Amino acid sequence: MAWNSRVDHVAPFRVMHLLEMAQAREAAGHDVIHLEVGEPDFATPEPIIAAGQQALASGHTRYTPAAGIPALREAIAGHYAEHFNATVDPARILVTPGASGALLLASQLLVETGSRVLMADPNYPCNRHFMALAGAEIYAVSVGRDSGWQLDAALVAQHWREKTSLAMLASPSNPTGHTLSAPQLSAVLAAVAEREGEVIVDEIYQGLNYDDAPLSATSLSDSAFVVNSFSKYFGMTGWRLGWLVAPEHAVEPLTRLAQNMFLAAPTPSQHAALAAFTPECRGILEQRRETLKERRQVLLRGLASLGLAPDLPPQGAFYLWLDISRYSRDSQSFCERLLLEENVAITPGIDFAVRGGEHHVRIAFTNDVARLEEAVARIARFVGRL
Repeated sequence: MAWNSRVDHVAPFRVMHLLEMAQAREAAGHDVIHLEVGEPDFATPEPIIAAGQQALASGHTRYTPAAGIPALREAIAGHYAEHFNATVDPARILVTPGASGALLLASQLLVETGSRVLMADPNYPCNRHFMALAGAEIYAVSVGRDSGWQLDAALVAQHWREKTSLAMLASPSNPTGHTLSAPQLSAVLAAVAEREGEVIVDEIYQGLNYDDAPLSATSLSDSAFVVNSFSKYFGMTGWRLGWLVAPEHAVEPLTRLAQNMFLAAPTPSQHAALAAFTPECRGILEQRRETLKERRQVLLRGLASLGLAPDLPPQGAFYLWLDISRYSRDSQSFCERLLLEENVAITPGIDFAVRGGEHHVRIAFTNDVARLEEAVARIARFVGRL
C-alpha cells in the first residue's frame, strides 16, 4: 500500500531506541542512569493531583468547549499579567491536548503546500515534522555561539525567500537550553513583520530559566502565535495539556480546527491545572527550578574537565548540548557504546540537528545530584578509553 508521501518526512526518534536498550539493560540487572528523556523526574505537584482527584469526584468527565474551560483560560491570562506584565484576552487562549495539540493547530492554519518555514538547527524534531506534514518546506538554519544558538533577526533576513511565510522560535530551546533576550526577540518579530510573515514562539520550557527572568512574546506582540505547555515547568507531562495564544483574528478558524481535530483537551486535566497557578503550587515549582539550576552547575563543572562543557552555558530548560567531536563523529554509536559500556543513557544529536548532529549529544539533567556525579564519572571512564 502507498502511504501519504508526507510521512516520509517524519524521521524516527532515535532516543526511543536508546530508551528501549536502556530498559532492557535494567531488566537484565544493570544500574542504568537515565539522562536521555526530556521529562522531569519530579512527580506532579500535590495541589494539582488533589485538584484532579476532586475534578473526577465532582463528575468533571464530559467534553468541554473546544478552546477549553473559561476558568482555565482566565487563569492562564492572569499568569501572563502577573509574571510577564502582558495583557492577554482569555478569548485569545486555546487550551490543547499538550503543546503538540497547539503545534498541530498552528501548523494547519499557517502553512500549506509550498510554504517555506524557517527554524533553527538544532531544534525539537517534532517542530519540523508538524510543518512537513502540513506540506511546508523546512529550511533549517544552522545556529551556533555567534547567534546564541538561536534564530536571530540577522539570520531571518539572510535566509528569508519569496515563499517563506513563517519563522519558528523556541526560548528556552530544546535541545540547547538557550534563550532569546527581549531585544533579540523583538528584533526577530520586527524582521518577520517587515516581510509580512508569521511567527510561532515555542515557550514550552518557559519558567525553567536560571540566569535571567523568564520572558514571553506575549509581552512584546499581539500578533505572534505562542505555544506553551503544562508538562515541563508545571510537571504535568502525562496529563497532556498545553495552550496556544493566538492573534484575535485567528481564534475563530483555530477553534473550528480544534472542534474537528480533537474536540477538546482532557477535562480532568483542565480542572487540575487550575491549581498550578496557586501560590502553594508556585512555591513548589520554584523550589524545583532551583534544584534544576544546581544540577546544571554540577554537570557543567564535571564535564568541563573532559572538554565536553558547552561553549555557551544554557540559560534554561534542563538540557546540555555537547560537542563530542574530539571523541567521536558518530553520535548514535557514541550513545550506544556509552550505554553498553557504562550504563549511562543520553540522546544522539542526530535526533535534533539536520546538520552537525553526528558531532553532538544531548544530556537531560533530570536526575538527582548524586546520580549526575556518578554519570560524569562513568562518562570520564568511557571517553578515557576512546
